[in-house]
Amino acid sequence: MTQAELDAFLEENLHTRQIQPSKSPIAAPVFFIKKKDGSLHLVQDYHALNTITIKNRYPLPLIFKLISQLHGAWYFTKLDVRWGFNNICIKPRDE
Repeated sequence: MTQAELDAFLEENLHTRQIQPSKSPIAAPVFFIKKKDGSLHLVQDYHALNTITIKNRYPLPLIFKLISQLHGAWYFTKLDVRWGFNNICIKPRDE
């Protein structure tokens, strides 16, 4: 019965685009718990996934570290356009 419920849940939520297929090689198991009214509630167990997750590791550098590396730089990039290129003084009286 739970496999049929899981298939129905996935079909409905994929159709409404509330969920999307994952390409991740790592997954977390799911199961159903009965509610007081008799219906089933989908629960995802993240305990196994949390044990293999590396804490405080980020795939991209943090913004404040990037800004601190740019302090005192002479050459500028596209970052200046985003963070106030118009505030850079070109001539002594430019403001």
